[in-house]
Amino acid sequence: MRISEVLAGKSIPGVVTIQPDATVRDLLTLLAEHNIGAVIVSEEGSRVDGIVSERDVVRKLNGNDAILDAPVSDIMTAVVQTCEPGHDVDELMAQMTEHRIRHVPVIDGGELVGVVSIGDVVKSRITQLEFERDQLNSYVHQT
Repeated sequence: MRISEVLAGKSIPGVVTIQPDATVRDLLTLLAEHNIGAVIVSEEGSRVDGIVSERDVVRKLNGNDAILDAPVSDIMTAVVQTCEPGHDVDELMAQMTEHRIRHVPVIDGGELVGVVSIGDVVKSRITQLEFERDQLNSYVHQT
């Protein structure tokens, strides 16, 4: 299965981005509003300048309430692992495991086209396994 197939099956199309100078408070609003765990940081919405997740906020907020008014760029991850639509989902799973990440931006021709979460990967894997199971059941019952 390819990343492009995972993106096509997502219930929430598009990508949620935030400006690097937006506050962490703005980020929290955006995460809650869209019920997501991470946001791509992008100056103009099509390039990946960074990524910031709920975990980033929790780690920085611990004992430092002032972080809520700081810019997102202060807590974002600037070196971002990415993938392309043509990559294999198994490769992405290995990448996510190796780097201990839960969200990976999808880049096509230098442009941000989507984000794949660990939940998207698990859902696609379950769908694939259910399909294979149904095919095997069908084969077994035909003979």
